[in-house]
This record gives sequence, C-alpha cells and structure tokens, in this order.
Amino acid sequence: MIMKFICLILAAVQTLLFNIATIKTESQTLGVIEYERYQTFESFGTSSCWWSQNIDDEETAREIARLLYDDETGLGLDVYRYNIGGGEHDNPDCRIWDTSRRTESFYVLNEETGECEYDFTRDANARRMLDFAVEYGAKEVILFCNSPHFSMTKSGHASGGLEANVSNLPKENYAEFVDYVLTIADWFVAQGYPVSAISPINEPQWSWGGEWVGQEGCHYTADETVEVLEMFAVEMQKRGTPYILSGPESGELTEGYYEYIDKFFASEILDEYCDSISAHSYWIDNNWWAKSAFAEKMAKQYPDKKFEMSEWCELPMTLDSKTIESGLYMANIIMQDLSWMNAVSWQSWTAVNGDGVLDIVDGELIQYSRYYAYKQFSSFIKPGMTRVKVKNSAGDGATVSAIAFANKEQTVMIIINNEAYSQNIGLYGRYDSMQTHLTDASHNCEQTYSGEMQKSITLPPKSITTIVYGN
Repeated sequence: MIMKFICLILAAVQTLLFNIATIKTESQTLGVIEYERYQTFESFGTSSCWWSQNIDDEETAREIARLLYDDETGLGLDVYRYNIGGGEHDNPDCRIWDTSRRTESFYVLNEETGECEYDFTRDANARRMLDFAVEYGAKEVILFCNSPHFSMTKSGHASGGLEANVSNLPKENYAEFVDYVLTIADWFVAQGYPVSAISPINEPQWSWGGEWVGQEGCHYTADETVEVLEMFAVEMQKRGTPYILSGPESGELTEGYYEYIDKFFASEILDEYCDSISAHSYWIDNNWWAKSAFAEKMAKQYPDKKFEMSEWCELPMTLDSKTIESGLYMANIIMQDLSWMNAVSWQSWTAVNGDGVLDIVDGELIQYSRYYAYKQFSSFIKPGMTRVKVKNSAGDGATVSAIAFANKEQTVMIIINNEAYSQNIGLYGRYDSMQTHLTDASHNCEQTYSGEMQKSITLPPKSITTIVYGN
C-alpha cells in the first residue's frame, strides 16, 4: 500500500512538472490602443463557384445557407459572390474536363432564330442557393464573371483562347459583353436582390486557354483590362446603376503585377468612378514583405482608395482540411490580409469544396476546421468596426499574433497561438467585462469564459482565441 501511494505521488509530481514545462510562462502582454485607428471594416463573404449549381437537394442548400449566413448559428457572412457563368454547360464543343466547372448560362441560343436570348429560369440550383443566402442574412450580392459568354469569344469557348496568354474577347464584342453583364445585373436588381457590385474580369494576367482548360477564364493585358472596365463604367453611369464596378481582380499582388493596379487608377474614368480595388491574395501566404509592400504602395500612391481581398484559398492545398493546422493556416491569412494589407473586406474561395469551409462527403454535410477558424473572425468583427492597434510587448520576438477591431459597444481581439505548447499571455486594458471563444483541436469556436476583465489568459496549443471586451 505504501509503495502504491508513493507511486501515485510520483505520478502526480511528474504530471505537474510536465504541465509546467509545456506552458510557457507569461513573457508577453497584449493591449489594445483604441486611439490608433486604421481601416474601417466592411464585410466578410464567400463565393458560389464551383459548387452551388451542383446542390440538387433543397434541404442541403438551405442548411448550407444557414451555416454560412445566419448571424446566430452560422458564420454570419455579409457577401455572396454569384457567378455569371460563361455557359460551358451549354457549349456543344466544351473542352472543360471537370463537369462540375461547366456553368449554365442565362444567355441561350434560340435554335429557331439562331440568336441568343435571355432565360432567367436557368441556373436553378445556383439561384436557389442565392435565395437562401439572402434569406439567411447575405446583405450584399456581387455578380462576377470568369469569362464572357462562349458565344462572344474568339475561340467559341469560355475556357480561354486556343492560344494561351491572348485575350479571348474580340474588341468588337466589348460592347456586347458590357450589355450582357448589365442586363443580367439589372434583372437581379429588379427582382429585389441586394446587388452591390459587378466584377466582369477575373485574374486577367493568367494565361487562360491553350492546352489548359480546367475552368472558365479569359486573359487580358493591363491595357485591355482597363479598356473593358472603362466601357463598363461609362455605360453604368449612363444607366445610373445602383451597384458599383469592382476590379481588376488581379490574381497576385506582387510587384510583377502592379501594372494592372497602376493602369487601373491611371484611367481618369476608373479613378473617378471606383473608390477601391479588389484583388486576390494568392501566392503570397505568410509573405510579410510582399503584403507590406503592397500596403505601402496603396498608402503612398492611392491613399484615398480601399482594398478588398475578394478571393483566397490554400493553393496548392497540402493540409488535411479536418485538422486544426488547416484552420490555423486560414486564420493566419485572414489576420495578415486585414493587418498587413489593410483589407476592408475578406472573401473566401470556395465555400463548399475540399478547399472550402464546408464540404459534402459521402452525402453528409461537414464543417472543416477552416469553418470554425473563419467563424472566430466573422462572428465578431462586424461591418463598421475599425481596426485598432494591438500593442505586443514582445515586438518582433512575439510567439503569438493578434488583431483588434472596435466600435462604441465593444472591442474584439483575436489571438493566434501557432505553437505546439500552451502560452500564458498577459492582458491589459480598462474594460468592464470579457468573453472568450476558442477554436483548437478539441473546441469549435466555443465560449470558454464570460465574466469580469481578466489580467491574463492561457492560450492552448495551436489555437485561435477571440476575446470580446465590453466597453
């Protein structure tokens, strides 16, 4: 009995020593400096490609919309990006090998007259998904194109030209493309949808076409991009559209592609008409230099313009979507884009897919770790909140990263611990109360504390913690 008791004591001491060794003592403090302010936040969102048209079951569609847009039980997203497809589903000569990426168009050939006509009963699954998204709380709809309709292109395909790196839209069809997009947008507005913007061009710098035909797409040079978008701006002003023009949707924000931004704002028409640019933060993950260089460029050259991060997913996808590592990766990118790049909006690509936040596996709708990572931001940072400074005592040697947003009612701070050990972090500030919400290997954006302001917090290994302070 004595030996058994001694063994129990030794085991308890060993456990205590292990816990002490694996929790880093408090060497870092975080505090919010609310008088140092940056951008005002506008929205979180996601895209309808390439999944919405493939959701046949109505109840599944409704549940997806709830999970994405409901403020109380879902992510509480603000923006739904609806794809105006280039019609490859209807193209008898379609070259896209992945049938899930062939879109059904509203613009269809009348075989009797030989002319294209509009039929807004088409793309039924995607429209139903849009209806549910708006019903559950989507406040903005952005209509975007990956390519003009295949009937307008040089190659007769919306999957790009027969030759790569050459625009697939003939100049003589620019006006037809403009009218096509605005006719569709005006129809959606007339039905009562909250259309906030159109985005006619997607990642214009990529080659799109040739031997690679994985999806719809169209190459444009920087000059061609500006020429097309100027025609949109002029026509939209004539029509007095209630929605804005979004672009140029560059697929990468490194120095080699700044030409698209510079020529966009060098246009007097676009500079006057557009108060922001939208682009994608691919290929610069965790790249502080590239993201900070972009932010510095915008601040110096275009201080009156906003940046909307309108598309991101992990490329190439290497992480298991079900693991916390996948959620942490996405959380880090969101934090980087909001802080290093001063994004006023952040939108994911895609919502329901292996690289999305939800997926359908063997007929079952599942939520990936990325879903809860996104929720740590989207459920708490709301439109109209302003990013404020987080003072990190560790400076460049910090082992956790943090970001904060505030309004008159509350202040939200999100902290990411990428390390494989727990960390005890000091907190300072004059707040009446605080709540904490946690995502890690065993918690899915769960409330873990609610009460008076605490002076410290223990961050579990590989975790995302959201603190909501009551002002």
